[in-house]
Amino acid sequence: MGDEATEIRVPPDAGRGWWLREALLVPELAGEPCPPLARDVSADVVVLGGGYTGMWTAWFVKELDPGAEVVILEQDICGGGPSGRNGGFVNSFWHQLPTLCRRFGDADAFRLCRAGQASVETIGAWCREHDVDAWFAHDGELEVSTREAGEGWEELLATAKRLGILDRFRVLDAEQARARIGSPVFRGALETTFGATVHPARLARGLRRELLARGVRIFEHTPVTRFHVGKPPVARTPHGAVRAGSAVIALNAWAQHWRRFRREITVRGTYIVLTEPAPERLAELGWTDGTGLWDTRASVHYVRTTPDGRIAFGIGGVQPDFARTIDRRYAYDEGPIRGAIRDLHRMFPTFSDVAVEAAWGGPIDVSARHVPAFTTLEPGTVHAGHGYTGNGVGPSHLGGRILAHRALGREGDVLDLPLVDLRPKRFPPEPLRSVGAFVANRAIKRRDDAHDEGRWANPVVVVLSRAPRWLDYDLGP
Repeated sequence: MGDEATEIRVPPDAGRGWWLREALLVPELAGEPCPPLARDVSADVVVLGGGYTGMWTAWFVKELDPGAEVVILEQDICGGGPSGRNGGFVNSFWHQLPTLCRRFGDADAFRLCRAGQASVETIGAWCREHDVDAWFAHDGELEVSTREAGEGWEELLATAKRLGILDRFRVLDAEQARARIGSPVFRGALETTFGATVHPARLARGLRRELLARGVRIFEHTPVTRFHVGKPPVARTPHGAVRAGSAVIALNAWAQHWRRFRREITVRGTYIVLTEPAPERLAELGWTDGTGLWDTRASVHYVRTTPDGRIAFGIGGVQPDFARTIDRRYAYDEGPIRGAIRDLHRMFPTFSDVAVEAAWGGPIDVSARHVPAFTTLEPGTVHAGHGYTGNGVGPSHLGGRILAHRALGREGDVLDLPLVDLRPKRFPPEPLRSVGAFVANRAIKRRDDAHDEGRWANPVVVVLSRAPRWLDYDLGP
């Protein structure tokens, strides 16, 4: 075997992820450019952020009040952030069911999961109704173990049985898991019927197209330089301002740079590598549907296919050094990308001679509770949603419904969900957070890699990998 640097070809930085580059080649999804804001305007609702949360909020505002004037301000282009480059897993909160039951009680946890699942199904129906070819495939999902079958699923299955939904879960032993998808490292899996996959950028661009058709004014390449929280809220940009009746802040990881949210979320990197098409290899694996999978590692791998026979292989929970701001390394970092390619080949050795065509990354907004929160700031005219922790494609649809109701002052059952006005669990102050998270994240990955390779992890590494248990403590509001 030669040196790893010669064994693994790392694709160059293409500037944007493959999903968005592919979507922008489709004329009806690329659309005409939306110019930057060049003057002062007024609106009923101004939305900061042209990702899923912001665009679904605008969509539901127009559903609730077709005559409402809605403005979206986006510093890049719609879908240029996490919404256009994520793994495309459309899931809900079911995999967190035991934790949600402990936190909110069985009834509220079950209502939240059902509302989240309704969003999964509604996104698919929305794509069909509006002729958005976003590759939506409602084929369920697999959580796989590379250690022992049933690892960590006992509490989830017991909770599902108590709530009467055990039939939606199926535990597979090693032989059954490998028959489902032929990876030699799978030792078991939990199969569910809940999840779906989607082409994330096609969904984002299709949503943009439909918003423009409904009269939503979108200003791209328009960063917000100053924001006044008050009556009315005012968003100032380099060449104009928006004065609105209410405002929605939907900035994902970039909310971390706002003083108000700095301790509520932290930023992690996630990276994806995408192979060239090899449909015959997928057929050999038995992986011919749209099922997405992730593993039980803390430094999670998330993996899915595309209709033309590619594997998209992602890794999460990465922090570039002691990064305390979002910089270019979150979008492309050769070290994590090389690691993702190595892990792809370990999980699917038959793809080791299939070229990796593209690689990209991006920041995600992580909440200490690992669920998003939707809140209203004093004096009641500004509303915010963030903290998806890498699981935002489905929940952002639900978040858009919540924020639209709040922005218009409407009542609705959606406002009774436990994520509404959820008190945040705050992260430690700097520099403890960045330094501690960097050390802990590196230790978690080294521990997980050792287990995957059949080795015992260094005891010091194991101790350091438990650091998030004390880093994510609550200091109160």
